Parts: sequence; structure tokens; C-alpha cells
Amino acid sequence: MVILNKPGNLSIKTLSKVLLMRVAKKLGINQKDRELIMLLEENPDLPQNKIAKKLGLSQPSIGVRIRKLKEKKIISTKVVINLKELGLNVAKVDATVTSPTRIIDYFKGCPYFLRGFITSGKNNVCLFFASEDLTTLEALVEYHLRENPEVNSVELNIIIDSEINLGFPIKMIIEKTEKAPCGCVCEKCEYYELHRCLGCPYTSAYRGSFWQEK
Repeated sequence: MVILNKPGNLSIKTLSKVLLMRVAKKLGINQKDRELIMLLEENPDLPQNKIAKKLGLSQPSIGVRIRKLKEKKIISTKVVINLKELGLNVAKVDATVTSPTRIIDYFKGCPYFLRGFITSGKNNVCLFFASEDLTTLEALVEYHLRENPEVNSVELNIIIDSEINLGFPIKMIIEKTEKAPCGCVCEKCEYYELHRCLGCPYTSAYRGSFWQEK
């Protein structure tokens, strides 16, 4: 997934075309490759025979082009979940930290964690989290970021709407463990005691419903 800053009134589709033109020269892809990528961006499930018809090429040549684009790591196939349809809230957290890599690695085992980016500018890390309720997201940021001595500043924003489906990979099945991946004990956490956090889905302390076995 490519995240673009949207200047002016340019559409996501137009920005995608601009981006593809920039990388085409560097990666050695031609106009047909760019058109193929645009079609797959619009509909990843579009059959190769229909792609071939739209581009005026044979179906075998489309298969070869897709394989080469994957080998060059220009495109990849990945299933993402539409979090809005599942009733999950998504938080975007921008922070200034001592070590962006260390912060992202810290959250990798967390089921609430979606994805992390190292960025330039005022903040040097951007993190995405998802949860059934907003208070859990706020508690997560308070406890794991604002109280962390390696974090200098934090800006938390809840995503209200998205121009396209808000899709992220997320852990759908959680195997219960005695401890949370971060090492915290939910029952000893003040946010959990005050019912400001649902607890870690990996543990029996979890009070939410999304990761409960049905």
C-alpha cells in the first residue's frame, strides 16, 4: 500500500499515475506495464483475459508481465481487511522518538498495531493502531508512548473517513498466552483497572469482543 500526501485537488488516481511515471524510468517498465499496474490498483481481482483485452495484448503476455513486476518487487499480492466494515476504530499516531526502529519493533507483537513508518519532518515515526473502542487506543498511546522516556512528543488522531477502503493487514486469530507480547500485566495496569483499556487480546484479561473466540 502506498500512502501519498495529496496536494491541491489532485485525485489519488492522478497521483498514482505521477508516481508510476517517476519510477518507470528507474525500474525499466514501459507504458503497458504502467497501464497494467493501474488496472490492478483499481481491481486486483480483474481476470488476466480481461486485462489482455483492455491492453490489446495476449493473456500469456499479461501473465509474464505480472510475474516480472512481482520479481522486481514493484507489485505484490496481499489480503487486507476493511477495518471500518468490522467496526474497528483506527488511530494514526505521529511521534518524535529517539529510535524509530526500536519503537516500531516494540509494537510488532501487539495485536492492536497495524503498521509503522519511519518519516522525515517534524516527527520521525508514524504508527497505525486499531481497536473496538477509542479509550483503548488512547490508553495504549498514553502508557506505551507518552510515558516512554524515548518518546519526545506524540500526536494522536482518529481516522474519521477515507477516500478509499481503509484496508490494513490485522491478526484475525489470537492464541492466548499468559503474558502480553509487550510484557505488561493488564491486571496491574491503572488504565485497565479504571476500565479505560480492554486489555491485551493475547491474555485472558481481554474484555473486548473482536478477538474473542465465538
